[in-house]
Amino acid sequence: MEPDFWLDRWHRGQIGFHQDRPTPLMLKHWPALDVAPGSQVFVPLCGKSLDMAWLASQGLRVLGVELAEDAVNAFFAEHGLQPVVDETAYGRRYAAGAIEILCGDAFSLDATVLGDCAAVFDRAAIIALPPAMRERYVRELYARLPTGCRGLLITLEYPQHEKAGPPFSVAEAEVRALYARDWTVRTLERRAILDQQASFAAEGVTALDTVVYQLDRR
Repeated sequence: MEPDFWLDRWHRGQIGFHQDRPTPLMLKHWPALDVAPGSQVFVPLCGKSLDMAWLASQGLRVLGVELAEDAVNAFFAEHGLQPVVDETAYGRRYAAGAIEILCGDAFSLDATVLGDCAAVFDRAAIIALPPAMRERYVRELYARLPTGCRGLLITLEYPQHEKAGPPFSVAEAEVRALYARDWTVRTLERRAILDQQASFAAEGVTALDTVVYQLDRR
């Protein structure tokens, strides 16, 4: 998707992908990663996700990246935080407490920025990207994460012909193919959720699963 698509969605408040609570499947499966307190967690395409606040509450340092400045400003305002703001080569940096968000293009981040990340959490990034961009996302961005990094990836699966993304359907076979070169992929849970997603059913989607993966960088 072109940047203007997401900037316009945030500007108009069309953010149905935003959740009003931390992701339940993250709360359930995050402990399995055994990420040490004080470690840095990368949250790509973070929006104003409440997951970042939860991760920080667990004693972790959070590094988010988000294209829409509206989302970044909203996150800090809604949490009553006054961030320090400065300009970097990677975009405008907002930081308060254990949370740092770079407002810019995720693809511009390099190993200098990501080299200290012990973990990555992706709930709404890969499913926001069409196929060609998903390949680039994993090939370029995930490749800059260090050996030993662990991740939690949450996707959606549905008959793609029944609905135009985003969010897009990303099948397990595609996940395994995308990450096979550098990451070990383990499926933690698959759950049918169509009965909880009225908007998908209203568009004629006949089946909808969410899938949780654990990723380990080799």
